[in-house]
Amino acid sequence: MSAAIKTFKQENINQLSDKDEKWFAVYTKYKCEKFVAAQLAKKNIHAYVPLLSKTKRYSRKIKHYEVPLINCYVFVKIKKQDYLRTLETEFVMKFLKNGNDLFAIPENEIQILKRVGGQVEETFEADALTLDQGQIVEVTSGQLTGMKGKIINRAGKKSFVVALETIGYHLLVNIDLKWLKPIKDKELII
Repeated sequence: MSAAIKTFKQENINQLSDKDEKWFAVYTKYKCEKFVAAQLAKKNIHAYVPLLSKTKRYSRKIKHYEVPLINCYVFVKIKKQDYLRTLETEFVMKFLKNGNDLFAIPENEIQILKRVGGQVEETFEADALTLDQGQIVEVTSGQLTGMKGKIINRAGKKSFVVALETIGYHLLVNIDLKWLKPIKDKELII
């Protein structure tokens, strides 16, 4: 009976690899994302928290700070032997799972988060086109170059949606329409 339990537990963490490091999402205590990333770095575990820069203006000062793009999540790139060390880190609650299965996050979704956070910068120029609500487009310039999504609102706003399917998030991003080009529906890979 213990052999059946052991086999079952190994199937639950089916996407962890002994050889290759893969990205996984870790759920953390609220407002502890940067602390958890620092603690994981001390354990030599590669951790990433997508951050956005914010500025607040007060009557006597201006304050700059960074906030997480996605609250309560830290992304870790680990092998199977790092699984328990990651869970044992202070303020780490659990790994993001689909049912009982632990699943890896594709590298391209981590690259999307890095682009949104401003850590990847590529620049190309494109001509402005007339684009309509619901049209599928690709970003041709700026931090999000190469990203594909759908125009959500055209009434005075310049916004478009990017889907991160593995972790179940959709990002609404404001982009200058001159940096977008229309694409065919079958080319959309989100």
